[in-house]
Amino acid sequence: MLDERALQELMGTVLEVPAESIGPDTSMDTVESWDSLRHLTLVLALESEFGVQIPDEDAGGITSYPLIRLVLKDRLEAKA
Repeated sequence: MLDERALQELMGTVLEVPAESIGPDTSMDTVESWDSLRHLTLVLALESEFGVQIPDEDAGGITSYPLIRLVLKDRLEAKA
């Protein structure tokens, strides 16, 4: 099961924004610090924190909080 609070905390740390600001509207378009380097760092941090592998074809497309949640939920369910 996905711990959304842990996800918000992780994204906040990587993107250097308050965790409570992470929500349905959070995306590369709305977070100024979310550039390609931070995106790569975020994907690696997600894999480490949640113990999943995010395929390259998914990693490039998870550019918003809702999409990250969706991919993580799918990966965690596949792992269970």
